Amino acid sequence: MHENVININRVAKVVKGGRRFSFSAIVTVGDGKGKVGVAMGKANEIADAIRKGSEAARSTQISVPMLKDTIPYKVIGRFGASRVLLKPASPGTGVIAAGGVRAILEAAGVKNILTKQLGSRNPNNVVKATMDGLRQLRTVEDFASKRGLSVQEVLGLDKPKPKAEKVEAPAADPAAEVTEKESQDNE
Repeated sequence: MHENVININRVAKVVKGGRRFSFSAIVTVGDGKGKVGVAMGKANEIADAIRKGSEAARSTQISVPMLKDTIPYKVIGRFGASRVLLKPASPGTGVIAAGGVRAILEAAGVKNILTKQLGSRNPNNVVKATMDGLRQLRTVEDFASKRGLSVQEVLGLDKPKPKAEKVEAPAADPAAEVTEKESQDNE
């Protein structure tokens, strides 16, 4: 399991005797094969905050659909005032990302991707926006099953054959047959 600490924040609570300090830590955990989770832990000591965040991240892991070493298509994750653009990249590009976005993608096992943080750069919101973007991703199999088609039809490789409707010949009209015979006799 890959475990990364994204951000540690010290919080001061002012009480009668002075300041009480506590810590919050954002931690990402992933297996490097498409599963990743992110969570925040809070405690009076840094080590305890990291441990709590790690445990919570393990319990909230999601599966990220991947196509080779990148994501299947472009997506924008949103949370609060933060937006994160995630865009697939060709092999050899690497992970073009900063801060929390890089930590999450590396923990998930994504090797080639382009990203851009838009709007607020608050680490909490950026991390949640990144996870929102990864949650939006679907595989071709998901789309095919939802639409009731095969994977080949969804990709446009196999044209669905239109169902041939049986066209029945109109029923023979006995009066029409008589007029045809009469017209032939008159000639």
